Amino acid sequence: MLSDLVPVRARRALTLLALFALVGAGAARAGAGAATAIFYYPWYGTQARDGAYLHWRQHWRLPPFDIASNFYPLRGPYSSGDPRVVSAQMEEIAGAGVGEVVTSWWGWGSLEDARLPAVIAAARAHGLRVGAHVEPYSGRTVESVGADIAHLRSLGITDFYVYRPLDFPAAEWSALLTRLDGVRVLAQTDLPGFAAQAGFDGVYTYDILLYGGHTFARLCAAAHRLRLLCAPSVGPGYVASRATGDRRMKPRRGGRTYDAMWRAALRARADEVTITSYNEWNEGTQIEPASGDPPALGYFSYDGAYGLHGGAASLAYLNRTACWVAVQAGALVQRSSAFLPARSGLRSRPAKACTSVF
Repeated sequence: MLSDLVPVRARRALTLLALFALVGAGAARAGAGAATAIFYYPWYGTQARDGAYLHWRQHWRLPPFDIASNFYPLRGPYSSGDPRVVSAQMEEIAGAGVGEVVTSWWGWGSLEDARLPAVIAAARAHGLRVGAHVEPYSGRTVESVGADIAHLRSLGITDFYVYRPLDFPAAEWSALLTRLDGVRVLAQTDLPGFAAQAGFDGVYTYDILLYGGHTFARLCAAAHRLRLLCAPSVGPGYVASRATGDRRMKPRRGGRTYDAMWRAALRARADEVTITSYNEWNEGTQIEPASGDPPALGYFSYDGAYGLHGGAASLAYLNRTACWVAVQAGALVQRSSAFLPARSGLRSRPAKACTSVF
């Protein structure tokens, strides 16, 4: 039988890497935000709980053993409507030191909207901020996004990440955004000039296939000249062939892809680092624990990432995230592939774990 939750020993090992995220450096309408944010998807379902294998069945897949992902989750194909799963996921994210969960949101009345209160409750129980990833839902307009922001603010959300903002002219966005106060609204674009003209507070990239680390220095320099927040998106890799048939791929290279993107973001003096993603299994960008022993052939695993194997490899990307957050926070510095305590004298259990494990 597939387990709903990560094994207790693995969860305890991850908890040893708990970190407190620092406040972001950039000033915006709502003040500073989390220094690290991660994109999260609450859209999965199972036959037993939801009446269908939501998002696991894409591209004619037949769950539970044949799923729409090139990796197989350690907890198996799960339901995002299961509060035990969501709580365990938030524990993992908080344990990695990430400060904010940016949950995918597809408009009022959507499945993601219905599940949002439970995500917020679980995130806050683990000390996490919650932001909304405003997706290009059917019928979306600038006016409807304004109503969305008002609706989501009533739930306590003040950070908004707008995917595909170039669907509408900058002048339309400006008419909305210049009237807002008490929120941060970031645009998914590598065009800071558009974002500034439109009245956004900053930019993020999300798409790690299109926007590699080599784009971050230019992006952040241009954003900062325009007094915008720069929140480039880092991720471990991309592969979506089982879910969409897309043959493009960004290999993980045993963790080197993730490390290179983190280094590029920090060198670019990013105000916030956004992570693509915690659990976008369909596109293979996830850092959620993956099985090293999937129930069928054809799946990739994290085996070998950072020299880790077996159960330790399943947690490799979450643990590596904790190390990079420690670097971002000033607790560690990286020399070659090793993480070392910073000269600041700040010492923590996570910092020691990074120097000993990696």
